[in-house]
Amino acid sequence: MKLNALLPALTIALSASSHAASFSLSSPDIADQRPLTKQQEFSGFGCNGDNISPALAWSNAPQGTKSYAITVYDPDAPTGSGWWHWTLVNLPVSVNSLPRNAGTHLPAGAVEGRTDYGKPGFGGACPPVGDKPHRYQFTVWALKVDKLPIDNQASGALVGYMLNANSLAKATLTSPYGR
Repeated sequence: MKLNALLPALTIALSASSHAASFSLSSPDIADQRPLTKQQEFSGFGCNGDNISPALAWSNAPQGTKSYAITVYDPDAPTGSGWWHWTLVNLPVSVNSLPRNAGTHLPAGAVEGRTDYGKPGFGGACPPVGDKPHRYQFTVWALKVDKLPIDNQASGALVGYMLNANSLAKATLTSPYGR
């Protein structure tokens, strides 16, 4: 077969693959590079927000995805290691969204790990007063395993390790917040 005969088919295949939708995360409550609100601010540690997790939805997971995880991380926290605000693992592959205040509506088998506030569940933004706005990274992870061996006392570092070891793809919305 001549190369000229293959070129049209090859061009179509390459064009189709470059237009394939990529894994993405969206929310009716937060937007990439837009500040969080008092709804997503922690209630405690000197903060007086509502401590409500935003609704999240994701689409176009890569082939082979077997489960999902959600993390919220502040790389700007003055700790030397950032701050874990939420770790949520073992979301079934059939789930592609979470409602606002999701901790009260989690699917069976989902596990919230311990935040850097010292307990499991969503812990909202709470940067020090007068500090530059911190970046809060809301990330959904597409995983190649059905279930991670995580319980509700797992640290953010352990969850992060397990996610990086089992990730097929991730999508992130980054929202700043300052006080």
